Amino acid sequence: MKPILIFTLIIASIPPLLAQDLASPIIGEDVVFNVVDGTVAVEAEYFYKQSHSDIRQWYRTSKDAFPDAGRDEDPPHLTGASNGAYLEILPDTRVTHEDTLISGENFSNEPGKLAVLHYKIHFNKPGKYYVWVRAFSTGSEDNGVHVGLDGRWPESGRRLQWCEGKESWYWESKQRTEEVHCGEPYKIFLEIDKPGLHEIMFSLREDGFEFDKFVITQEMDPAYGTGCGPEVLVKSGISLPVF
Repeated sequence: MKPILIFTLIIASIPPLLAQDLASPIIGEDVVFNVVDGTVAVEAEYFYKQSHSDIRQWYRTSKDAFPDAGRDEDPPHLTGASNGAYLEILPDTRVTHEDTLISGENFSNEPGKLAVLHYKIHFNKPGKYYVWVRAFSTGSEDNGVHVGLDGRWPESGRRLQWCEGKESWYWESKQRTEEVHCGEPYKIFLEIDKPGLHEIMFSLREDGFEFDKFVITQEMDPAYGTGCGPEVLVKSGISLPVF
């Protein structure tokens, strides 16, 4: 009984600190990811800053730490998570259709307004790049996110949507439209106008969204399957944490 009692007391005392720490960057602002052969992969937890995070934030979960940041009804989904960690937007107050949708709080169809993650990426050449995201969705109210570029939120980066792959880490690149609510392929992309350093952002569409990794690529149909995708490559900056 003593080991169980001690474990319970430790867990009960840690979460308030973890909730604060697990929303903070774990890399420096000097870290820049690199596009090689038209593709770049980045772990979700390698953001260099968050913004618009006063109402909702992204929190990191790993085997050693988990957030206590309000309502979160589903258990951790660490099995199969790339790099042993992932991010989730919390608190998650709209779990089902029966929960009240509050625009500007637990939902935002307008990108860039809530819970924004920022990443630095060096592109070797301009062009059209498709955005793929590895996410874990358990229902119909935690399966959407927005992607932006250099402070802008183009129509082609709005409403990245999941319907397939429930209860698993699943790669997707489909845009929710009025005609197809589960999303149309080849419509989530960013236009890079010139080579060099660019900033990629992801923002809340639905709270409870669980984000593992993303890939930006010039390939239309990369074959990632259920795997973790390409290797993360850094152009500059310090080494990256492994969980």
